[in-house]
Amino acid sequence: MIAIIDYDAGNLKSVEKALTALGENPVVSRDKETILSADKVILPGVGNFGASMEKLHQYGLAEVIRQVAEKGTPLLGICVGFQLFFEGSTESPGVKGLSLFPGEFVRFPDASGLKVPHMGWNNLDIRHGARLFKGLESGAYVYFVHSYYLEAGRESDVAASAEYGVKFVASVERENVFACQFHPEKSGDTGLKILKNFIELT
Repeated sequence: MIAIIDYDAGNLKSVEKALTALGENPVVSRDKETILSADKVILPGVGNFGASMEKLHQYGLAEVIRQVAEKGTPLLGICVGFQLFFEGSTESPGVKGLSLFPGEFVRFPDASGLKVPHMGWNNLDIRHGARLFKGLESGAYVYFVHSYYLEAGRESDVAASAEYGVKFVASVERENVFACQFHPEKSGDTGLKILKNFIELT
C-alpha cells in the first residue's frame, strides 16, 4: 500500500490520480499508524516552506516522516515535499526543515529574460545509476514550479540536476529516501515512469 501524506497540500489529488493510472490504490492519510504501516510513502506539496512545516507539526507528522525514513520504507518527497526534507529555506528564515538531507534553499537570482518562479518544462541531467530514473536518459523533460532552489548539500545525494539561470538540484536519493523538485504527476509519460520506478523499489 502506498500512503500519500495528507497535510492539506494542494497537489494531493493529482498525485493520487497519477498513481491510480499506474494501477495502484493509494491511501491519502494523516493517520500515524496507516503511514507507518505503508509499503511506500509520498510527501507531496505546493506552497510556502514555513507554512508547510507548520502543518506537518500541527498534525504531528514531522516525527512520523522521520520514523518512515529510519524504518527503511521507500519515501518520496515532491516539490515542497522535496524542500521539507532539507534543513531550511530563505523563504522562511528560522524555520527548521526535517533535515533528512543537508542543505538550504535560496531564491533564484534575478536574471535577464528569466522569470521567477521557474515554471514550465525543463530537461534533466541524470546521474548514471540513479534508481528513480531507471530507463530514462539525460535530456528527459519534466515540469517545474518553484521560486527556490537547493544551494548547498551533499553532492553524492544528487540524482539529477537542471539549469535555470543557475545549475540546481532537481532530485536527490540516498538509501530509501528520494525527492524531486519537479512534479512527476504533471510530467506526462516521463513522470509516470519515475513514479513507476518508485513503486517498483524493493
